[in-house]
Amino acid sequence: MSSNRPESAPPAISPAKPAFDQDPHRVRELTERNLENAIGREVRAFRHQQGMTVAQLAQVTGLSIGMLSKIENGMTSPSLTTLQILSHAFSTPITSFFRGYEERREVQHVKAGDHVEIERRGTRAGHQYNLLGHIGSNSSGVVVEPYIITLTEQSDVFPAFQHDGIELLYMLEGEVTYRHGDQLFHMEPGDSLFFDADAPHGPEVLVKLPARYLSVISYPQA
Repeated sequence: MSSNRPESAPPAISPAKPAFDQDPHRVRELTERNLENAIGREVRAFRHQQGMTVAQLAQVTGLSIGMLSKIENGMTSPSLTTLQILSHAFSTPITSFFRGYEERREVQHVKAGDHVEIERRGTRAGHQYNLLGHIGSNSSGVVVEPYIITLTEQSDVFPAFQHDGIELLYMLEGEVTYRHGDQLFHMEPGDSLFFDADAPHGPEVLVKLPARYLSVISYPQA
C-alpha cells in the first residue's frame, strides 16, 4: 500500500568554506625561538646566494650536515664560535645573521582627514586619490597601497587602468558601473570587487555621484 505522504527533500548541502593555511590569531613562539628562526633564514639565504649545498657548507666549515640543518631550520641556538665559522665561510660580518631579527616592523596610523592626496601614474581628471599609508621594503615581500578614491561630476570615465598585482575595491558612497575585462559590475555601498589588476579595469558609468571607494592594491616588491 503506497503512502500519500510527500517525500522529504534531501538536506541542503552548504557550500564549502575556503580553507586558508595561515592562522591570523596565531601568536609567534618565544623570542628565543624567533631569534633562532631569524638566524636560520639568514644562514640559508647566504648559502643559496653562494650556490652551496648543505654538504658543501659542511665540508668548508667542518660543521656536520645535521648541525647545519638544525641551524637553518631554527631548531638549535648556534654558539658564537659556530656563527664566527659561518661568517668566515660566507665572508660576511657575524652581525648579518641577526638582520631579520632586528628588522623594525612598521606601522602607520592615519587619523581621519590626515590622509595624503597624491597623483598616481595614469591618474585621470577628477579621480582624487588619498593614500592611507605606505610601507616600503618589508619582510612579507609584498607592497600594499591603500587608497580612498573619490569621483565627482568632473571625473573622467576610464575603464582601462591596467597594472601589476591584485586589487580590492570596497564601495563606500555613491554608485558606479565598474568594468573588469569584458564584465560589468554595478557597485553600491557595501559591495566589493576583488580582481587581477592585469586586466583592463575602471569605472565605466558614474551612476550616482559623488562616489567613494576603498582601493587596496598589492604587488610583489621589486
